[in-house]
Amino acid sequence: MTIIEKSIIISSDLLQREVTCTWLMPDEQEIDGPLNLLLLNDGQELENLELRGTLEQLYGNNRLKPTLVVAIHAAEDRIQEYGVAGNPDFKGRGSRADIYTAFIKTELLPMIEAETGVNSFETTAFAGFSLGGLSAFDIAWNNGDVFDKVGVFSGSFWWRRKDLGNGYTDADRIMHSVIKNTGDKPSLKFWLQTGTHDETSDRNKNGIIDAIDDTIDLIKELEDKGYKRPEDIQYIEVVGGSHDTATWAKAMPKFLVWAFGR
Repeated sequence: MTIIEKSIIISSDLLQREVTCTWLMPDEQEIDGPLNLLLLNDGQELENLELRGTLEQLYGNNRLKPTLVVAIHAAEDRIQEYGVAGNPDFKGRGSRADIYTAFIKTELLPMIEAETGVNSFETTAFAGFSLGGLSAFDIAWNNGDVFDKVGVFSGSFWWRRKDLGNGYTDADRIMHSVIKNTGDKPSLKFWLQTGTHDETSDRNKNGIIDAIDDTIDLIKELEDKGYKRPEDIQYIEVVGGSHDTATWAKAMPKFLVWAFGR
């Protein structure tokens, strides 16, 4: 299947900046069936993620339904736009996450619909890496009427209200608390990945790095809400995997097939 790549620049009134998005889409003449949509944070990493080659291989093996990928390039202050909307961390980071959420909903998605003429994709997913993964999870979690699936690669689920040296407990992890305190659970499915070499930090000295602990604990919160494994939650732990695009590129085919596989 031929993949068309193009760059679109959105002048965002909300973010007060220009947002570059790279589109990867099958040639319209080769699309056989409904179109799917994947929003991807940190879209500036597309080349390092080898995403185009991965898509071509999956299409060539007839493993992927037609999917439009919209890779959103991050701002220089991504640490302010990404995070948990309305819940900055203990350093005040993520202060613009609510504005970024509004940009996705009221500027980006309407533009995609206008450009494609599609107002209802078969499956709509949001994915991201590290802090961009936390952002994707938060936006999908709070907009279950818009998104069907979410993918998080090495998510920054450590995002917390208190510094470690200032009376921190695991209850201070922001996304875990948001899940716990949400009333109605969204109709979502989750794909989560960590690498055993994501980091070396081990807050509770249990021999398991925090990146894995925080993700496993997040899964427990989801299960407490009534989500089931493996029907609703897929977890991939990459042995030897690091916190980098090389690891995420290797895991990407599994996510894409999970989200949009034939």
